[in-house]
Amino acid sequence: MWALDVQNDWNYIGNLVDIFRRNSADIYYVELVALQEIRLQRHITENRLQHKASKRNLEWSTALLLNEDKNYRLVSNDGEITFENYMKIDNSNLAPGAVAIMIKDKFSL
Repeated sequence: MWALDVQNDWNYIGNLVDIFRRNSADIYYVELVALQEIRLQRHITENRLQHKASKRNLEWSTALLLNEDKNYRLVSNDGEITFENYMKIDNSNLAPGAVAIMIKDKFSL
């Protein structure tokens, strides 16, 4: 999660990027966007619960998701993110494999 309306989050991303740049890593940014109702549905899937222990307390993790949506801007505005190697994908109606192919194709990976 990146609170785009919080400067400290921008600073945090910048610090992470600096770590990778210092080590000559290639950096790619992919912003995945989906409607809240879809994210809530995904939030309780067996796969998510199996692989993300922090999501298993459904009452707490659902409240956190709703609170973050209410209190922060989590989707970038058009043109706001100008990083090289950036793409934004609305994956509301896309299978994970299709999204992976889009990313692979965009960045020639």
